Amino acid sequence: MSFMPMNLAVLLPFRIFSHATRVLRIVAETPDGSFGLLPHRLDCVTALTPGILTYETEAEGEVYLAVDEGVLVKAGAEVLVSVRRATCGSDLDQLRATVVQEFLIVNARKNNLQRVMARMEAGFMRRFVSLQHDQ
Repeated sequence: MSFMPMNLAVLLPFRIFSHATRVLRIVAETPDGSFGLLPHRLDCVTALTPGILTYETEAEGEVYLAVDEGVLVKAGAEVLVSVRRATCGSDLDQLRATVVQEFLIVNARKNNLQRVMARMEAGFMRRFVSLQHDQ
């Protein structure tokens, strides 16, 4: 059974991080666990969590990328991965450390900041409504 290899583009908010052709397989991390793509898989869309994205080409073999949360879209032979941050490397332990130190911790801080801001906004609105009722 013959198949057409995939093309993979990893997109960051302001640039193309990487582009690979003749991709034989892709494995990414989703909220439900690891997600594998082969060239003959049906088109799909999935959310990505911070983790290691692996893809394989005949020329390069396995390539590892540490990626932040984002989305993966497969349409025909084209696979687009859009994430906030990404880095590549050959040392899996170092890439996993990058995911933990840079992506997960930053995301947790951002989520905490968003919760604090939401509480402040709610408090402001309560006080504003209270002042309007007092007048």
